[in-house]
Amino acid sequence: MAPAHTLPDILVSGRPSRSDYRVLTPRTPHSRAGRAEEGFTEVELQAFQDDEANEYRSQSQQQSQPLLSPHSRAPGYRSRGDDHNARTKGGFFAPSNILKNLPLVGGSVMAVMLLVLVVVSFKEPGSLEAAFLQSPGQFVESAEPYVPANDHTAAPPYTPVARPTPSIVEQRPPANLLISYENYSSFPLTGAEYRYECAKLTAGFMHHGEYWDEPPMGTHDVVHHDDATDYHLPEGERTKVCSSTITYMLDGHVGLMADLALMAQAAAHARERNRTFFVDDTHWNRGKWSDHFQPIHSLEPGPEPGCRRPPPEGMSPITRSRSISRRPRIVVSSRTAQFHFGHPFSEEYEDPYAHQVNRLRPIFERARESFERVIRPNAYMGDLIREARKKVAQLLSLPTIYPYPVEDPNAESAQSKQPSARDGSDAEKRALKQIYIAVHIRKGDRQPEGYMFYPDKQVPAEAYVKGARETWSRLYAHDYVESTNASAHPDVSSGHPDHYPASPIMWVASDSPPAARAFVGAFPPATASFSLEHSVTPELRALAPAEEYVQAQFEKEDLAERVRLTRGMIVDFAMLSGMWAWPGDILPGAVVCGMGSNVCGMAALGFGFDRAFGFDDDEDHSMGVINRERRRWVDVDVDGRIDPAWLAFEFH
Repeated sequence: MAPAHTLPDILVSGRPSRSDYRVLTPRTPHSRAGRAEEGFTEVELQAFQDDEANEYRSQSQQQSQPLLSPHSRAPGYRSRGDDHNARTKGGFFAPSNILKNLPLVGGSVMAVMLLVLVVVSFKEPGSLEAAFLQSPGQFVESAEPYVPANDHTAAPPYTPVARPTPSIVEQRPPANLLISYENYSSFPLTGAEYRYECAKLTAGFMHHGEYWDEPPMGTHDVVHHDDATDYHLPEGERTKVCSSTITYMLDGHVGLMADLALMAQAAAHARERNRTFFVDDTHWNRGKWSDHFQPIHSLEPGPEPGCRRPPPEGMSPITRSRSISRRPRIVVSSRTAQFHFGHPFSEEYEDPYAHQVNRLRPIFERARESFERVIRPNAYMGDLIREARKKVAQLLSLPTIYPYPVEDPNAESAQSKQPSARDGSDAEKRALKQIYIAVHIRKGDRQPEGYMFYPDKQVPAEAYVKGARETWSRLYAHDYVESTNASAHPDVSSGHPDHYPASPIMWVASDSPPAARAFVGAFPPATASFSLEHSVTPELRALAPAEEYVQAQFEKEDLAERVRLTRGMIVDFAMLSGMWAWPGDILPGAVVCGMGSNVCGMAALGFGFDRAFGFDDDEDHSMGVINRERRRWVDVDVDGRIDPAWLAFEFH
């Protein structure tokens, strides 16, 4: 049992007797007694205790409170736990604590609200605007009108035109006739993808029967999603989607003239079937259609002026139908042309009762009309073409032979206003302007049509030289007035090989500069030879090709170079064919070229069918044999050894 102690032994303020005296040492981490117990021996500890006892005895005043009293606030050493504050009384929702934590609570609430708004805006776009905002017109109408300080009348407030809600109409063909685009995510498709869809549907076979007859099982088509709403847009803006269209896709898979030859037939289809014609240049590697040619709708608005082009996912690559109710939308490209312009096309559009080249007259006229009405150069290209013709006339000093004023070729009265240098027919007036012959030499990656006739599979340069000389001698007479040859043109050359301009007067176009130089070098130095490369106009000289044309290499050139070469080809084609001529422009009297080039085939269009093949006399040409004495289209490649002698296009 613990010994009993009197109160003086416990209280510091008491004075115990010496016999009962004990030293009470506070057990704190920083007390000297605590350190003594930890690091001193028993003898040293006894010595310290004696010193403390003596120290206590010498003090006259002692503490009046218990050593460990909870009410003591005297400074000194603190025990463990003194650094920790007591827990707040009353909890988090005590009035004092609510005021203290109010900023934290408010910030948390705002963060939650913003998070909710963000989630709603993602899941239901537009719902927040509809719930919280008003239209600008409502704000203006609710506000007081502004009255200016002066006497001028204030402008009425702007009220936006209410637009009707789009009405989307889906037209889905039966499942067995559906052309599905579900595996494609980008539209319009490429030419290769359209060709794959065509091959998958036809399985290598085309239907028999009339070209425009609908197959017995029905016509394949795609799903159409049309906006049938009439938005009543301002004049000139398009509203509804065209109900029936033909679109030609320029994909850059072939050369320029190969594309234009196929496009001309597609445009003729649109005119014949009363459909709106469009051109798609999404995948074209020669820039935009408007970089070189006039907009299609400004020349050929079609049966639905002002209608919008169909969405790219709504074009069918193979549909041909007489059906009026379906009115499909067709897309054609160089890669799908064989499905549209193959054997059934020839059976439909060739003259079945004609012979040889006469069988192709309807197709020839279709292409010619398309080049005159739909495929026309824009203003910039038109200026370049006129500049090329103007410089040739100036260098030949033809102020009296070139008397016609320059007028708009689209004006109906342009032909009737031009004066005549001498009395005569329209043919004589035209002959006065045909003062040169054109020569086109194609090298590069093209193979001649009659490659089997040439050991190295190339038309020799001598063939072009011989063709140019014979054509000039046949068509041009030095004394035009006394000439008895009705097909002759005025010879404005010097008549002497040593005096400029010596005959033949030529415009030379070639994709191969070395081939063009070799051809020109075969004639006397005084020969009047013109080309883009030797033009006195810097803008024209900059369009000349620097190397032979190879389609695979052309695609690797940068866009600016491809656009430049395309513009050069357009100017050359105009000079070779006489196409897109203004009244008074000089024209070629003939073109010498190789049938293996599409440029050569399309150049015949500028002369017209009868003049190109020499049928412009009173003789009987029902057998369709080209008149070699009067022809203006001179092919030095096949040269009549293969039938047909002329082709409107080719497949790739």
